Amino acid sequence: MIVSLPAHVAIIMDGNGRWAAARQLPRHAGHKAGIDALRTCVEACAARGIGALTVFAFSSENWSRPAEEVSLLMKLFVEALDRELAALHANGVRLRFIGDRQRLGVRLQSYLAAAEARTAANGKLSLNIAMSYGGRWDITGAVRTLAAKCAAGALRAADITEEQVAQALQLAGLPDPDLFIRTGGERRISNFLLWNLAYTELYFTDCLWPDFDAAELDHALAYFGARDRRFGRTPEQIGSLRGA
Repeated sequence: MIVSLPAHVAIIMDGNGRWAAARQLPRHAGHKAGIDALRTCVEACAARGIGALTVFAFSSENWSRPAEEVSLLMKLFVEALDRELAALHANGVRLRFIGDRQRLGVRLQSYLAAAEARTAANGKLSLNIAMSYGGRWDITGAVRTLAAKCAAGALRAADITEEQVAQALQLAGLPDPDLFIRTGGERRISNFLLWNLAYTELYFTDCLWPDFDAAELDHALAYFGARDRRFGRTPEQIGSLRGA
């Protein structure tokens, strides 16, 4: 039984290529299957009352992949938006894209902006899709924003707080993820949400992303529910807070 649920789940959707290779299919077939898995995950999170889901769709390091694969991925993003946007909007999902949009094609940038505008008033689930994103890039951008304020005289360096840094990051306005999931068997966070994952529970599974379904999500949620989250406090302090 799941004791408690995370308000915000972050996922590295890993294993599409290996899933395709195991079936003697081209890599793009794995990416297509991965989109189906994402749809299932979004529906499952919404059904369970999870308020925010952030997924790593394309990292800043993924630009180094073969040009043909990158081109196919960008085409898939556009096709997926065309196919899924109406249903997402109808089901109260708010879309938000984080990452360096300047590296994306003009058409794709336009699609992302239109999808965000169309779903901006939705409140059932915030779906944040990281594209051309890197955690170090995100923190560097926040530093530049705050440095510019200091240079303009609007802020003193000595007055910069953690809250101000957080508000300059890509996920400003959302709580930090409570649960991080990585599929595909790797045990690292790969430059994803480096600031935001400071106190996140980490769950790694060998399940390849296209095979990740509602049952796999529930395994991760059960793991989260069994964790003792203390945030630096002692077990006795947590016990007294729960009893209050």
